[in-house]
Amino acid sequence: MKYSTEYLQKCIQFLESIGIKVIEKELDDTCFLPGLLLGSNTIYIDHSKIKYPGDILHEAGHIAVTGSNERTLIGTNQIPENWPSQGDEIAAILWSYAALKHLDLPCEFVFHKDGYKGHSDWYIENFTNQNYIGLPLLQWFGMAYSKDDAFYDEYSFPKMKQWIRQ
Repeated sequence: MKYSTEYLQKCIQFLESIGIKVIEKELDDTCFLPGLLLGSNTIYIDHSKIKYPGDILHEAGHIAVTGSNERTLIGTNQIPENWPSQGDEIAAILWSYAALKHLDLPCEFVFHKDGYKGHSDWYIENFTNQNYIGLPLLQWFGMAYSKDDAFYDEYSFPKMKQWIRQ
């Protein structure tokens, strides 16, 4: 599924508005995801190499759910070896779902057929049925409310209390 540059620009504007820098830069082929590289509160993007533009939201999710002390270490050899943990991964996945809902983008933009170890459809099905795997982590991080904890439905997930973990 092809997406317009409008979707990518929408993502970039959103990320910059919440404090995640997006810097266009030529990247080599050693990146974990083609055309994307993480740094301290920064995503480097190579438009000529990016395969799935929606991956920018998932990668931003890793930055967003990482505690402030470790967030500055992303992209350095000082980041803990176990980063991201399995918990960080599921929190980033759910964060990216909240971001795409906030931006009014289709689920397939982030959860494309070649991602998530073949489980993209499973994530889409669960999240659209409000089975928010990982929500307790986002709550614990102080980033979101569950439907039970929100004062009003308008504040419950997939709305976010805050986009960046403090």
